[in-house]
Amino acid sequence: AHGGSFAFSVLDAVLMGRTAHQGLFAAPSERDRAAAGAALDRLGLGALAARPVTEISGGERQLAMIARALAQEPRLVVLDEPTASLDFGNQGRVMAEIRALGAAGLGVLFTTHDPNQARRFADRAVLIRAGREVGAGPVDRVLTRASLEALYGAPVEIVGGGASEPTAFLPGTPAPSRS
Repeated sequence: AHGGSFAFSVLDAVLMGRTAHQGLFAAPSERDRAAAGAALDRLGLGALAARPVTEISGGERQLAMIARALAQEPRLVVLDEPTASLDFGNQGRVMAEIRALGAAGLGVLFTTHDPNQARRFADRAVLIRAGREVGAGPVDRVLTRASLEALYGAPVEIVGGGASEPTAFLPGTPAPSRS
């Protein structure tokens, strides 16, 4: 998540997403403030608007950065590892919000190293190894034990559901070497 060195308020950090709609050196307009406030409210952060971004949790800060992107009023958001360095609970919160954005009609593209996030929150997946595509399509077809073992070069265990409907993927334990 973006830590930041300056104690901008959460609202001011989100307003920075509106700079593309402003003239050079222009102050934020009422429309800009309304768009930033709506983005904060959409992500459940309205009550944090006056708090410094340096004093909110990592999950809240990550949601504030997503709100900044939403304040731009895009048709598509691209999120690079949006849950990196977040605790388990905040990972779920951020990913649930990302899924809700997609369900509301916004195009969402996100990267992740966690196949469980892709399985649960994405419709389609592209697997990339060493800069090359090694699989692409609907998540239920692309995210398989075989494809993940090839992708990560490591064993993968399936938890629950069976091979056709896995509940979760876990890193497997390599077989002991026989010397």
